[in-house]
Amino acid sequence: MRNGYLGRRALVTAIGLAAALPALAADLPTAMPDDNLNAVLWDQTSVEAKANALGAYALAHYRLDEALADKSWTAAPAEQTGAFQDLPPAIILDVDDTVLNTSPYQAWNVINSTSFTPDSWNKYVNAERDVAIPGAVEFTQYAASKGVKVFYVTNRTADEEKPTVEEMKRFGFPMGDNVDTFLSAKEQPDWGSAKGTRRAFIAKNYRILLMFGDNLGDFTDDYKGTVEERDKVFEADAAHFGHDWIAIANPTYGSFESAPYHSDYKLSPEQQRQMKHDALKPWDGK
Repeated sequence: MRNGYLGRRALVTAIGLAAALPALAADLPTAMPDDNLNAVLWDQTSVEAKANALGAYALAHYRLDEALADKSWTAAPAEQTGAFQDLPPAIILDVDDTVLNTSPYQAWNVINSTSFTPDSWNKYVNAERDVAIPGAVEFTQYAASKGVKVFYVTNRTADEEKPTVEEMKRFGFPMGDNVDTFLSAKEQPDWGSAKGTRRAFIAKNYRILLMFGDNLGDFTDDYKGTVEERDKVFEADAAHFGHDWIAIANPTYGSFESAPYHSDYKLSPEQQRQMKHDALKPWDGK
């Protein structure tokens, strides 16, 4: 009898809990799906991301040897003026997601339903939690062994330079010895987020052989604009890619993401997302 009573009581309790669950669930905070989840997952965990980077830096070995043998070769036609043929050789690399993988920061944002802020980014940089992009250390060391000066042109700020340089030295990146080869944003008054002035600064004293980046802005200052405008810039410069401009894939952030909504950050997230949807060219299902 007791067992039967307890069984019926348990059944009633279970039914009551089942009826209450929807109301309880409504009171719990719910995280919106993050559009960046698959991109960060690919960047942080996939063998394909590693393979892509290794392939890009393997190509760079061949291109560097070609560039060293050709005195007329320059990767910076917009900035490299005058008689540059006998200048000492140099290469320019972006830092974030070109030589250092910042996916721990991107993953933190996904997990916590947050997005980039200067404060959280600065805290991340000082934590020195990056990992080296596959192939980057080996290639930069190869370039340095050939007498090529390795410059890093980054939009990390001057106050973020010290932890970044310490981290890069730990990984084995060549850092220029008695030459300042880490050119951060705002380090000089005209060094803004566009990198042309820093490329021109290097081009005064060096022949720029190759440039590396994960964003169009790492190669040209004409990187902003609509999707169509960026396509026109790409088409005009297409011959550089794979030759003297080496791109590293980064689907997690960049000027590509804001192009569909014209970099109008006053728009709500919902409006930005709708304009990104509108930029897609879907199959018609037929």
